[in-house]
Amino acid sequence: MVRPSALPPEEKVRIVLSILAGEMTVAEAARRAKVSEQSIGTWKRQFLESGRAGLAGKSGPSTREQQLEGQVADLTQALGEAAVELRVWKKSAEGRLGPSRTSR
Repeated sequence: MVRPSALPPEEKVRIVLSILAGEMTVAEAARRAKVSEQSIGTWKRQFLESGRAGLAGKSGPSTREQQLEGQVADLTQALGEAAVELRVWKKSAEGRLGPSRTSR
């Protein structure tokens, strides 16, 4: 499981911009921020991808939003199936026990 970063987004942006401006290296930035070089590289990649998408006029849902929408669809379908099963069970029970008091 990924541990959330202790650095605020503004600090990450400052670090990435410093690297892009050539003011410091990735290794130096990682040492100063007390994070891995891989984390710095990820921030830089995310920053550039988001900027590229913004300039291209793309404002669609993020990968995480797409993942959550898929989960919502799956759960909605499962809920519908469970509701149908419950109705079948209730009808089956009424047939075995006679008419229920709530169905009158």
